[in-house]
Amino acid sequence: MMPSRAGADGLGAFSYYDHVFLPESSKELVWRHGGRRYKSEIVFRVNGKKKTEAFLFEERSGGWAPVGLLDGTVSDGKVDTYERAVADILCAPDTFFTSVFSAQGKRPLSAFKNAEIKTLLADLLGLDQVRQQGALAADVVRQLKAGLGVLRQGALRAQEDAETLKRSLAELDGSAHGVQAAIGQRSVATARHEAARQRLAQVTAEHAGAAEIEARRRALADDANRVGDEHAAGSRRIAEELPRLQQRHAALQQRMRTRQQAHGERRAQLQRDIAGLAAVAELRGDVERALARREFAQRVVARCQAYAAKKQGQVDVLERVKATLAGQRRELEAIDREAGQIALRQGDLQRRFGLTNSVPCTGMDIQGQCQLLGDAREARALLPSTDAALGGLVERKRAVSAAIARDDLAVKGLPAAAEARNQAEQLLDAAEERLRRIELLCARRDEVERAAQALAALTEEVAKMPETTETETAEERGELAEIAAARHRLDEEVSRLARVRDEALTRIEDQRRLLPPPLDGATLVAAKQEVDATSQAVATAERDELDARERDERAKALGQELTATLTKAASAASSVGRVEQELATWTLLAKCLSNDGVIALDIDDAGPTFSALANDLLLACYGPRFTLQVITQSTTGKGELREDFDIIVHDGWRDEAKSLKLVSGGERVWINECLTRAIALYLSGNTGRQIGTLFSDEADGPLDPEHKRMFMAMKREVLRLGGYECEYFVSQTPELTSMADCIVDLETMGVGAVPSSQP
Repeated sequence: MMPSRAGADGLGAFSYYDHVFLPESSKELVWRHGGRRYKSEIVFRVNGKKKTEAFLFEERSGGWAPVGLLDGTVSDGKVDTYERAVADILCAPDTFFTSVFSAQGKRPLSAFKNAEIKTLLADLLGLDQVRQQGALAADVVRQLKAGLGVLRQGALRAQEDAETLKRSLAELDGSAHGVQAAIGQRSVATARHEAARQRLAQVTAEHAGAAEIEARRRALADDANRVGDEHAAGSRRIAEELPRLQQRHAALQQRMRTRQQAHGERRAQLQRDIAGLAAVAELRGDVERALARREFAQRVVARCQAYAAKKQGQVDVLERVKATLAGQRRELEAIDREAGQIALRQGDLQRRFGLTNSVPCTGMDIQGQCQLLGDAREARALLPSTDAALGGLVERKRAVSAAIARDDLAVKGLPAAAEARNQAEQLLDAAEERLRRIELLCARRDEVERAAQALAALTEEVAKMPETTETETAEERGELAEIAAARHRLDEEVSRLARVRDEALTRIEDQRRLLPPPLDGATLVAAKQEVDATSQAVATAERDELDARERDERAKALGQELTATLTKAASAASSVGRVEQELATWTLLAKCLSNDGVIALDIDDAGPTFSALANDLLLACYGPRFTLQVITQSTTGKGELREDFDIIVHDGWRDEAKSLKLVSGGERVWINECLTRAIALYLSGNTGRQIGTLFSDEADGPLDPEHKRMFMAMKREVLRLGGYECEYFVSQTPELTSMADCIVDLETMGVGAVPSSQP
């Protein structure tokens, strides 16, 4: 609906929401087709969310009822259902708006792309089922491609798994021989372990007879150990006492050093305090001068503040004058615009008033009913008001211009005033900084007084303090003597303990020499170690045998898994081959059922019929000058044929042939109209779709008067050939309007017959 506003065909190419302002709007259209009346009702809702509802009703005995399709679908308000119902009753939207309903803003056939024109012709030839089958075949191709990808991935994974299993089997190669070798090593280790056990039993029996002698020897060894323990205990006691004496001596030395250091630090601190207080006391002269100058500095700051405020006030006044000047200039522009509008109105009124003398009914009885004369008199009454308005605007402009000149002169002094203000602010900053320094010095007056008083007391204390202190006090000397005596006693105790230990060890060694020599204990130890070593060797051999058996079992399992994986990979490869064959078959079928297949062949077959209809219309209306030829294939740069669509126009006058896109504007109009009406004739005569009325809107603009008459003759020829009842056409040219059988007057909403003198 309203296709002249759309950039393409169909409902989706135009949006009513650009023209809807109420929360809910509707559009109704009552139309007739095939002896039945239908009503299209479209509702637009804009309540935060846009929603469109489309209904198609059929007039029946009980009133309007929703239209039902053959598959049981009923028009329920959905736009998709509405479009299907309209297409089922009439035809597809692109076919309808190309052939029957010729809107003003529609695209010519020369602007259609190859796919669009083939889709249009396929619908025209009734090849919808072929296109549907082609779409189904294309869907099967997409599904086969998706399934083929999955199968290829499965086959690839199976091959990768097989390669992995082969590498694992290669790593386990020779596992059966490993089992036999492990069994032999375990037998050898078991025999060695049994021999070691027998050797240990023999050595143990030999050592059982010498047990008493060994017990005496162990008792002497225990006595020697006890003597050593007693000596070690005494040595530990002395060792524990000695660090305590050393710590006591170190602490005494630290106290002595701390006392001497504290004396030196106190004297140095007093000297530093005296230097700091002396530096503060030297500020007495600066503080006294600051006290004397503070009042004067405060007066200077106050005067600078007043001066800066004065300069800022002058700048503020000039800024306001500048803003006022901008408003006056805008007002002057508004006055000029208003004066221009009034001048235009005055000129219009003078023109209307000037018609008073040219009106033919002046002085006649009907002049009171003449609307043009009344309009001229009304203009004469309004002329004085426009003159007065112009005069008032001139006075306002003079006053505003004078004010602008005055304020503009004042604003020119704004930069100098701003510079003076900045200099005043700089002087104020310098005065305030000087006052802050003076205030800081005045604030230190009490600090200077206290420093002078403390300086005398500290100087006296330093004079009484000696430069160095004594090395040792009497108490410290006594404690040093006690520490030296305790250390001497510890040295004597160490000597006594060593003497007692040596005497006891000599006595024990004399008794040990009287005993017979002991048996070699290393033999027993070696026998025990050999038993332990052979036992570990047996355990290691058993573990190696177990590992070898596990490797052999794993190799057998991997071999079985590899066989299953290779079978799976072969099955996957076979499935991939079958799907690839099916994909090739279905791809060829989809190509055959597409626009470049069977549909293209049918279009080739219908091309001569379609061209003949268009050429008959051109011959009947415009003579033998133009002949059309439909081209469905073109040659590429390589000399190969490819699917294409073009309309070649043969011009008999100029003896040339060129594409419809290249002909002139006026020629393209009637050729394009002949093409669209040829489509309508083909639709009526070859497809069985009977539409009784045609429509066209302002298609004759580029035509001259002679060709406009030919254009009307073409329309009548279309009505005759197609058996149409009538055609509604919209035109702004009197030539075509006068040739119409009836005229629809939109102002009076009536239909009047054309005078009999017109054809």
